[in-house]
Amino acid sequence: MLSFEEIKSSLEHAGQSHVLQFWSELSGDDKNTFLVELSQLDLNELREHCERAAESAKADHSATAADQQIEPVSSEFIGSIRKSDHTALTGWENEGFLQISQNRVAVLLLAGGQGTRLGVSYPKGMYNVGLPSSKTLYQIQAERICKIQELANAKHGSKCTVPWYIMTSEFTLDPTKKFFQENKYFGLDPSDVVMFEQRMIPAVTFDGKVILQDKGKIAMAPDGNGGLYRALVDNKVLENMEERGVEYLHVYCVDNILVKMADPIFIGFCVSKGADCGAKVVEKAYPAEPVGVVCKVKGVYQVVEYSELRPETAEQRDPGGELVYSAGNICNHFFTRPFLNEVAQKFQGQLKQHVALKKVPFVDREGNLVKPTKPNGIKMEKFVFDVFQFSRKFVAFEVLREEEFSPLKNADGAPLDTPTTARQSLLAQHYRWAMAAGASFLDAQGKSLPPRPRVTRDEDPPAVCEISPLVSFFGEGLEQLLGQKVLTTPFLLDENRAKELLQAQ
Repeated sequence: MLSFEEIKSSLEHAGQSHVLQFWSELSGDDKNTFLVELSQLDLNELREHCERAAESAKADHSATAADQQIEPVSSEFIGSIRKSDHTALTGWENEGFLQISQNRVAVLLLAGGQGTRLGVSYPKGMYNVGLPSSKTLYQIQAERICKIQELANAKHGSKCTVPWYIMTSEFTLDPTKKFFQENKYFGLDPSDVVMFEQRMIPAVTFDGKVILQDKGKIAMAPDGNGGLYRALVDNKVLENMEERGVEYLHVYCVDNILVKMADPIFIGFCVSKGADCGAKVVEKAYPAEPVGVVCKVKGVYQVVEYSELRPETAEQRDPGGELVYSAGNICNHFFTRPFLNEVAQKFQGQLKQHVALKKVPFVDREGNLVKPTKPNGIKMEKFVFDVFQFSRKFVAFEVLREEEFSPLKNADGAPLDTPTTARQSLLAQHYRWAMAAGASFLDAQGKSLPPRPRVTRDEDPPAVCEISPLVSFFGEGLEQLLGQKVLTTPFLLDENRAKELLQAQ
């Protein structure tokens, strides 16, 4: 740990001497705690960080420079659940299962965020959207890993493992660890669940000064999901992957309730194409939808934010009437381990810094705590997808939004991406699976419910039907269980109910 004099000198050099303005008022324990925190900062980079934050906040981020040299992803580098033929999809799925069965595939969860916008202080993965089973996002995802291992083993006679790497932050690491321990890792081997922490960086005022959230504590924030690449090095995660023989990573965000863990079709598509980097995308719902677009700029793959596209560009359509720039980014990616290693070792320092203007509580010059009513601070973030530019072979894979993308971002009352819409999306999907398997439904009074196979993701299905991931990963194997069955809503198909249905046959 650095001495007080060394830290004081470094802060003065960085133009941040105000950080110690309340030093004389701190207790001995508080001084020691503050010294530890300050020692963990990269004080050599602090001046550059603060200056870059202030300059970035003043810049015009609505510029259309990217728009001027944009082109869509070439068709030969795109696969699609909707457009690719059955033979190709089956071949990719078989390749994916083969890689999974050989212990070459892992999943990596980006889980550094709290559920603040949901009105809770705990990690978003611990949130229960109100399913009949009361399962949290973490449990749903853990059970999907259990099931994909089981499917790969059955297909290849193997005993495989899909390791689960979970990137947390200072805010989410301890509660996430405790939650997994209390729930016995949801049936997974604890040694195959590897949690690690991303870096925290100081929040900065508009004039480039570090914000104090208390007299002896700097206001810190995670460095965005693009902080993954630094965290992989800091925590020796890449070495762990190599020791396990992992070659392919499926990386995703915690808030998507429909995410297909280690999706064998996506993995197999990327491996078959020889890709080092890939992105799942969904077709944009409409030209001005506020979602980033996967495309090429100056011949380099990247995600262009919707605010950087002119309306006339966003509205372009091809001869078939489809949007030219339709590949909506859903933060669902494929990387090879060698690519991640190269990015972490060579390129992570080159990643673009994105500005987020936030309301950051602070202590004023008199030491009083102030909770601002409008943005007063800058949090700098890196995005996980900003590494596309370093790929030697990039591919995109289009999936159906109603089957694979329903994020949880806002509290109920907001128009989109709420606990209600997430729950509706999952239950609508499971209702479609049950109908496809040949089931029919009765209401609670025993009255027949007319089938409605075209239920969309943002409406309640006619019947409530939840299917455990431990029973079916993505709708497979349900004909034997539900075919010609008459089910009463609400219907919960868990492992015990599945056994009962099989024994009754």
